Amino acid sequence: MGYSERVTSGARELAGERIRMNLFEYISDRWGRLLLQAWLHTSMVVQCTILAAILGVLIGIAVYRSPIGSAVATALASTILTVPSFALLGLLIPLSGLGSTTAVIALVLYGLLPIVRNTIVGLDAVDPAITDAARGIGMSRLSVLTRVELRLAWPAILTGMRVATQMLMGIAVIAAYAKGPGLGAEVFSGLTNAGSTNSLNQALTGTVGVVILALVLDGIYVLIKRFTISRGVRG
Repeated sequence: MGYSERVTSGARELAGERIRMNLFEYISDRWGRLLLQAWLHTSMVVQCTILAAILGVLIGIAVYRSPIGSAVATALASTILTVPSFALLGLLIPLSGLGSTTAVIALVLYGLLPIVRNTIVGLDAVDPAITDAARGIGMSRLSVLTRVELRLAWPAILTGMRVATQMLMGIAVIAAYAKGPGLGAEVFSGLTNAGSTNSLNQALTGTVGVVILALVLDGIYVLIKRFTISRGVRG
């Protein structure tokens, strides 16, 4: 290795060490604010997933017995997912303004597809013999739905919620464009102020934070699956 190559290599190592030190200092100096942003990000995603699950399951229940209805519901949810995040937020801002409301509406809409689709698949996969047996012992239509069909479809529904949560963790970053809460503010601030002292630290902190939160929530879904689905159904 020549002298110039050693100098270049040393400069790169020094720059890398400086970035790491600056990143750790940035995080330690703003730890309280970053924790709050992480909490708001997680809270928004979880609440939007729950809202999307309620709406998606209701839609699935309404259409799963109709092939045409199922196709239409899935197609509409798919259409929403194809709309770019910035475009959807731009359309919502004149209606609901900047802030959490617009972010929540967008995230709920984006979270519908996997939940609607998995609800339809899960309910449609229930063996008709099981529902016939339930009705044969005198259970009402509502009881069959809530105590038999939805319980058997729960693994598919939970998988849909898990997929929706992972999608929304990333999309919630874009919601900062509409002044939504969460770590997206760090990412957008870093990108907007590219070249400034802490721009890279802000972008890295927000991005890595979202990845960590996504892994934590995915682990929680594993626990929920373990405690709400019998071992025989988990197979």
